[in-house]
Amino acid sequence: MPEYDFILNFNLPDTPVNLDNFLETLATEDCDDALIGIGKKGRIALNFIRESLSATEAVYSAIRDVKRAIPQAILTEVSPDFVSLTEVATLLGCTRQNIRNLIIKDELNSPQPIYGGTPSIWHLSDILNWLCEEKNYRNKIDPNLLELSKVNKDLNIVREWETVDSEQKQKMIDFFSPISV
Repeated sequence: MPEYDFILNFNLPDTPVNLDNFLETLATEDCDDALIGIGKKGRIALNFIRESLSATEAVYSAIRDVKRAIPQAILTEVSPDFVSLTEVATLLGCTRQNIRNLIIKDELNSPQPIYGGTPSIWHLSDILNWLCEEKNYRNKIDPNLLELSKVNKDLNIVREWETVDSEQKQKMIDFFSPISV
C-alpha cells in the first residue's frame, strides 16, 4: 500500500487548553502516524506519513481523525500545495535554475503562479502536471506525489471558497457561468 507524506495545519480553539491533553487524544484517535508541531500559539501542525489506497483517503481520514480528537480545530492548510521554484526543484532533485529555465522557455504554456512576487508561488499540482504533460518528466515525478498535490490543491481551494461571502459567491458563479443562448 502506498505511503503519502503530507501536513495538516489547524487553528486551535481560543479557550485555555492543556496541549498535553490534545497530544494524548490525537494518539488515541489514530494520529500516531504523525509528527506533531505545536510551536505557534493557537496552532497545531501534523506531518502525516499515512498508508492508504489513495491520496484522497489518506488526507481525508487524517482530517477526520484530527477532528475527532479536537472537534473545534479549524483546518487552515493542507500541504504540499503552495510551492516556490526552489521547493519544486528540491522535490524533483534538480536545480531551481533548471525549473526556472523550463518555465521561461515555455512561458505561454507554463502554469501561471498564484502569487507573482518574490518568490513566486504556484500550486504544486499545476507545476507537476505541466512537467509530466509538456516536458516529459513523468518518470521523474512520483505518481503518489502528483496525486497528493491535486487532492491538497482542491482542499485548499474549497477551504478558501468557504470564506467568500455568500452574496459574492453567487455573483462569481453567475459571472463565470457560460452564457446560455
